[in-house]
Amino acid sequence: MSVVAIDGPSGVGKSSTAKEVARRLGCQYLDTGAMYRAMAWLCLNRGVTDPVDVLEQVRGADLEISLSPDEFFVSVDDIDVTEDIRGEDVSANVQTVSGVIDAREELIEMQRDYIKAAPEGIVVEGRDITTVVAPDADVRILMTARDEVRVARRAKEVHGNADAEAVAATQDLVTGRDAKDSATTSFLEAADGVYTLDTSDIDFDQVVETVLQLVKDSQ
Repeated sequence: MSVVAIDGPSGVGKSSTAKEVARRLGCQYLDTGAMYRAMAWLCLNRGVTDPVDVLEQVRGADLEISLSPDEFFVSVDDIDVTEDIRGEDVSANVQTVSGVIDAREELIEMQRDYIKAAPEGIVVEGRDITTVVAPDADVRILMTARDEVRVARRAKEVHGNADAEAVAATQDLVTGRDAKDSATTSFLEAADGVYTLDTSDIDFDQVVETVLQLVKDSQ
């Protein structure tokens, strides 16, 4: 059983890479960011911002997340929020949850439980997987890309194109999220023993093959 931990900021291709690697390895896939987003969605919909109340919401929520790279879904209290958690309002409020240390610890323990229970291995992506959630993972990777590349990629995801207007509208979303998240976890520089994979100038297939080779080399 292999545990592959992939960290990195938005726009580097973490999710698409992690899903494809999981498919190729025939193992499970965990998007930890979706867990934070789901809890942010819950707090946003209930008007909760106080850290004590945020922790209460996280502890009391019935959070379910698919571990399949092909049939991904997230639900909170039996409500399918798979699409809703990708909205800009949720993106802008993820820090409401991730910035609360005790709430973060609750989700980290859930993530570790998923990893321990994965029978055929698991690919886990997020922002603190290589350093906090699974520092003993068989393969630990920090995916990076130049800022302008990341913003352009995110603009295509959000607006469908990367023209000047779309890039300008996306700039603050990307850099602002990085700044907020870096206050609680380090994901912009690789820790000791973590492989840095710069995706700026290589295509998707090359990224996937690089990760698969790292997995092979670790066995």
